[in-house]
Amino acid sequence: MTPEAPRKHTEVAVGILLRDDGAMLLSTRPPGKPYAGYWEFPGGKLEAGETVEQALRRELIEELGVTIGPAAVWKVTEHDYPHALVRLHWCKVREWTGDFEMREGQSMAWQQMPLTVAPVLPGAYPVLEWLAAERGLQFSPGAAE
Repeated sequence: MTPEAPRKHTEVAVGILLRDDGAMLLSTRPPGKPYAGYWEFPGGKLEAGETVEQALRRELIEELGVTIGPAAVWKVTEHDYPHALVRLHWCKVREWTGDFEMREGQSMAWQQMPLTVAPVLPGAYPVLEWLAAERGLQFSPGAAE
């Protein structure tokens, strides 16, 4: 038996869109994709030659119809899903223009802690814990599920 080659990371830019009241935007995974219907922060894969900010800007126009302001990487996490090993580049975004359009048939919801939507994509758990801690709150994955 030959050992399996190590899995390659899929690099993903993720936007944490935050309103002035602290609410964050979550959207559902579109039909036909792995984990369809799960709630996640919007974003997508980096294409060849793209920076995280460029990929996030492109993805949010494609998915949501909004153009974001500045976006710098805040945290980087990894999650091993059955379908992909992902490296998630999390960016807090506080400025955007345009009207939200769910261009991939997804749903969206502005959420405060505790979340009222479920299920949430497991790769988002560490970031939700950090965001909750910043507000002196607890995040429990089972709370909304």
